[in-house]
Amino acid sequence: MIVDRYNRIHDYLRISLTDRCNLRCFYCMPEESYDFTPMKHLMSATELEIIAGHFVRLGVNKIRLTGGEPMVRSDFGDIILRLAKLPVSLHITTNAILLDRYFDVLRKARIGTLNISLDTLSAEKFKRLTRRDKFDLTMRNIHVALQQGFQVKINMVVMRDFNEDEILDFVAWTKEESLDVRFIEFMPFEGNKWTSNQVFSLKEIVSLVESKHKIQVIEGSLHDTAKHYKISGHKGRFSVISTMSAPFCEGCNRLRLTADGKMKNCLFSKNESDLLSALRDGLPLEPLILQNISTKAEKLGGQFSVDFSKLKQESLKNRSMISIGG
Repeated sequence: MIVDRYNRIHDYLRISLTDRCNLRCFYCMPEESYDFTPMKHLMSATELEIIAGHFVRLGVNKIRLTGGEPMVRSDFGDIILRLAKLPVSLHITTNAILLDRYFDVLRKARIGTLNISLDTLSAEKFKRLTRRDKFDLTMRNIHVALQQGFQVKINMVVMRDFNEDEILDFVAWTKEESLDVRFIEFMPFEGNKWTSNQVFSLKEIVSLVESKHKIQVIEGSLHDTAKHYKISGHKGRFSVISTMSAPFCEGCNRLRLTADGKMKNCLFSKNESDLLSALRDGLPLEPLILQNISTKAEKLGGQFSVDFSKLKQESLKNRSMISIGG
């Protein structure tokens, strides 16, 4: 087992396949001229399979593939079918733009859920946020995924004075569709110009929904990153990922592997372990994995506290979100 010094067992691995994306969301990848990692420095399909296998032998039973946008890799289909052979529950996070190309592959790989990033239901605002005119394609692919029976979770990053006025519209979507809309508090990363007053908190989100609906709290599990809620008469539900105002570090079971093969034990951790270089040099990986987890901080990478009001984004030592993996 992969156990840290706080006796947390880690059995969930998030693997970024690439730092490339076909959108340019300002909270994730603010610069149009972003310096992408050269392909030779990324994990190949074979290397991904080998490294993932080491984590599985140490107890990982759930893997999520992220990016960037994972489907922009030309070998995405090969990668997912390789990982589908492992004894794990396999999941994907995507922006859905290329989703229609891979429905058959996803079914063959027995994908558990599709987490789809969508921060607005306005075509005009979508174009302003992403710097791409892909709203209609995104929505079409989401609806096809639902029609084909995929379990869909919509990830909406809530930013004050940008899209918090759409929260009730997203909740209304759950009335007729069996999906989970997840509102995510805006988080600080290198280059995303985060400020504390942009965070629309768990308390504010729930209060806003309660102004129109009577909500029911759904009891979660130890490892949940989201707090779940149900509205009577709605086929779906909504959830809140409250990383900033009410973090869930005490039950954390997640590990991260960046597209260039670096292991991070927390989204906000400063330190990384270079598993890809070790693999290419013929060195054992499992001691590196266990050493890395032994340094995991109790909360939030050891970089800030739950009181984020005085936090300055530039004081954090971390990568951009697109470089870490969603």
